[in-house]
Amino acid sequence: MYAVIQDRGRQHTVRSGDEILCDLDLERSAGEAITFAEVLLIGDEGETRFGKPFIEGAQVVGEVLGVQKSAKLIVFKFKRRKNVRKKQGHRQKYTRVRIKEIRA
Repeated sequence: MYAVIQDRGRQHTVRSGDEILCDLDLERSAGEAITFAEVLLIGDEGETRFGKPFIEGAQVVGEVLGVQKSAKLIVFKFKRRKNVRKKQGHRQKYTRVRIKEIRA
C-alpha cells in the first residue's frame, strides 16, 4: 500500500518503512509521532482512491528521527569589470521522518 501526502505545499509518495525529508519543524523532537492528515491518494493492489482534494478520514502516521542538513549550496554574484563579488553559502535544514502506518 502506498499514499501521496501533502506537507507544507510539497507532495511525497510514501510506503510503510520509508524515510522522507520534510521542511524543518522546530516543534517536533526525535522520537515524537507525527500525523499527516492531508492524504491526496491511496493506492493498493488494483485499487486506487483519489481525494477531492483530500481523502476524508485517511491519515499517514510517522516518527520523527531528527534534523538533517542538505548539501551546501553556493550562491556567487559577480559583475564584470566593476570589482563586485558576493559569495554566500546555504544549507537547508530538514526533519527526517520514518513512515510507520497508512490508515485508510
